[in-house]
Amino acid sequence: MIFAVTADGWLDLGRRRVRCALGKGGVTPASEKREGDLASPLGVWPMRRVLYRPDRGAAPATALATRLIRPDDGWCDAPGDPAYNRAVTLPYGASAETMWRDDELYDLVLVLGHNDDPPVAGLGSCIFAHIARPGYAPTEGCVALARADLEALLAAARPGDAVAIQP
Repeated sequence: MIFAVTADGWLDLGRRRVRCALGKGGVTPASEKREGDLASPLGVWPMRRVLYRPDRGAAPATALATRLIRPDDGWCDAPGDPAYNRAVTLPYGASAETMWRDDELYDLVLVLGHNDDPPVAGLGSCIFAHIARPGYAPTEGCVALARADLEALLAAARPGDAVAIQP
């Protein structure tokens, strides 16, 4: 199944549409996506796996692979590094996103398969579906949902499913 996300901030969740936030830079064709442009990439992105904070909730109900987030988990966003757009252990020698955050945004994360097979330096990293900020403030390029809506998406998802970010 493909779960469609529209550029105006809505995700089709079966029988209902739910609000979501996208990148501060809007949406951009995947071929034009660049590291740090704050845009969400247009395209169809496979659901890779789910990460969750075990101290802030149990593993979500999902058929997708899950893994708990540890305090030393990171995600490399340094285009010149061999681990670009890959999970790393912190501290790390290059720039890396901290997955164990003080806020709630990464308490539950769906890793989307953007620029990962294999990663191309500079074409964007850390494209996730995660928990939205209050008021659905824009993201750094991810898709962000209310926790309950993200949990509903994960419950409906099956291996091989994808998220499509559309104009």
